[in-house]
Amino acid sequence: MVKTRKKKKLSLSAKIMIGMGLGFAVGIFFGEYCAFLQIVGDAFIQLLQMTILPYITVSMILGIGGLTSDQAKLMAKKTGLLLLLFWGISFVMVLLLPLSFPEWESAAFFSSSIVETPQKVDFLRLYIPSNPFSSLANNVVPAVVLFSIIMGIALMGMEKKDSLLDTLAVASQALIRMTNLIVGLTPIGVFAITAAAAGTMTVEEFGRLQVYLVSFNVAALFLTFWILPMMVAPVTPFKYRDIVGLTRDSLVTAFTTGNLFIVLTVLTENCKQLFEKYDLKEEKTDSYVDVIVPISFNFPNTGKLLMLVFILFAAWFSGSTLSSMQYPTFVFAGLLSFFGGVDVAMPFMLDLMHIPADMYQLYVVTGIINGRFATLLAAMNLVIFTLLATASLTGVMTVSKKKLMNYVVITLLLTAGLIGATRWYFSIAVKNVYEKDRVIANMQSQVFPSPREVHKEIPKDLEPIDLSKPALQRIRESGVLRVGYNPESIPFSYFSEIGELVGLDVDMAQLLARELRVKLEFFPVSPDTMEEQLQSGQIDLVMAGVVVTTPRLEKMVFSDPYMEATLCFIVRDHRRNEFVTETAIKNIPKLKIGLPHADDYFFHKIKAYLPRAEIVEIKSMRDFFETNEHQIDALLMHAEGGSAWTLLYPKFQPVVPVPDVAKIPIAYPVAGRDREFANFLSQWIKLKKNSIEYPRLYNHWILGQDAEPKQPRWSIIRDVLKWVE
Repeated sequence: MVKTRKKKKLSLSAKIMIGMGLGFAVGIFFGEYCAFLQIVGDAFIQLLQMTILPYITVSMILGIGGLTSDQAKLMAKKTGLLLLLFWGISFVMVLLLPLSFPEWESAAFFSSSIVETPQKVDFLRLYIPSNPFSSLANNVVPAVVLFSIIMGIALMGMEKKDSLLDTLAVASQALIRMTNLIVGLTPIGVFAITAAAAGTMTVEEFGRLQVYLVSFNVAALFLTFWILPMMVAPVTPFKYRDIVGLTRDSLVTAFTTGNLFIVLTVLTENCKQLFEKYDLKEEKTDSYVDVIVPISFNFPNTGKLLMLVFILFAAWFSGSTLSSMQYPTFVFAGLLSFFGGVDVAMPFMLDLMHIPADMYQLYVVTGIINGRFATLLAAMNLVIFTLLATASLTGVMTVSKKKLMNYVVITLLLTAGLIGATRWYFSIAVKNVYEKDRVIANMQSQVFPSPREVHKEIPKDLEPIDLSKPALQRIRESGVLRVGYNPESIPFSYFSEIGELVGLDVDMAQLLARELRVKLEFFPVSPDTMEEQLQSGQIDLVMAGVVVTTPRLEKMVFSDPYMEATLCFIVRDHRRNEFVTETAIKNIPKLKIGLPHADDYFFHKIKAYLPRAEIVEIKSMRDFFETNEHQIDALLMHAEGGSAWTLLYPKFQPVVPVPDVAKIPIAYPVAGRDREFANFLSQWIKLKKNSIEYPRLYNHWILGQDAEPKQPRWSIIRDVLKWVE
């Protein structure tokens, strides 16, 4: 009789790896045609998150409520400091890892996030569940955790709690089965996410992503095979090779499956075997191990907490930074939120730290690899914590000061060397080629060109316009609209790299001339000469991002504002945190503030705001960015224009001090104090703002939408096989 071999089923981890590989291949082959798969990936992520908070609540109440009061007191006393030690090690590593990130020159167009006053964190709502159901519904993880802990403590002292605990155990098992059903879809979800990412991410983004992958996994391996297991040697008789050797199979299983839960039983037995091997087993050793493993499983472990590096990486990747005031919130909220599942904690932390929510997609993609290293680290964390806690509870812990000192010194040296080596690798592997300056320098008009002539100097034989006639009449009779422009008013009016006059107001002038059916002539102006040029009849109006001030209102007539800009300070990147609040600014010694073409209006405003600051007039914007002869600390201007300048000079960035957000109007001054023409322009502006024209120009020139011609992502189907264009 011939025996037939049964086909061996692929493990889930193998299917996930196949799904990731296929997703990557499909994304590279089809390119941007895979973008629609993002919907499938989003659906899968939401399914994964569905059971996490209910499971946290049930499992923590069950685990803590099942203890006796004596067990809880003894464990809290003996293991509380140990738990803090493990958390401390985790956060030290998390906060040190960004030192390995390479320097990355980055700048961005204006964004409303620059001028938004950061929302204050409601710590009471974050940590205290006044309405547990609201906390559950809104994914407020720290509050849910606190509720679960208090509920578990309350159950410990109750006599008739077994029926409830049995019910919670059944609910826990049901939630685990639900999760397992959803986890079965992981290969499909991973395929969709990977294909969408591989098909739409640029080569530059892939290169930057390795910063997180490499730094995280190097740190995870260092913690797993040095910092944690070597902690045991100075305080117990256990040897490194026995710890790693006895737990090897469990560690491999945890790494392969990416599932810590399935190896809990084996790890528990491994810990018991170690005590037995060294003849340290006592009457309560096994019972302590049996309680410590499942309880500690519900607390944030080193593998979980190391995932917080992604938040710092996401800030670096998106070109933003956490302020010093955000770090305490980052640590405490991160710790409490990671009591639950990472899939709930990560979106919560991204939102809390004001980092773009779509960065979570990158976390999911990298989680396929990093998740296994995190599980490996979590397994080792569980073993070492259990060994140390049980040794302390059974009285077999003895401290060798010499061994402890050697361990600390060697660990510090290895950590410094590891971070230095990783940073050196990134300096070679991750190329920082800054091109945003070329983007703004090459931006083109968004308006169909009308007949125009651009003068770079005022012609000597220029005849003045007849200011005695109504503006619209003389413009139609002459067939020419004369507009003043400021070549340094980026992004309102400036010269592109090819010498073409471009900008938001240049396009608005072209719209106005086309609708009046006249030719357009541009003449250069400066803030110092603008009033004289208008009153002498050289130009009909100025369209160059002119800020309305009280002194200017006394001398010129303006249209209604077409934009409300926000005052900010332009500072060097590394000094950003010095200017985030009024208090911080006032603490800067010998502060110098630069003011472009200083006028009394802003001089007095700054003096009232910062009475001890020295105000220095800047004749040219480029003087500040390139030479800064006067050693100015910050330049005062509006954020809409300042953001554009930082694209050309990426070592600077705009900072709006909070909560003092000051708005300033920008409008068009007209020649001859002609109120009728100003009223016409005001109505015309309203007409443009209510149509698609002004919003489209604003999005392009101020927000940078479509600033760079979007090239199709490289793909095999387009660039190799030429099947599509």
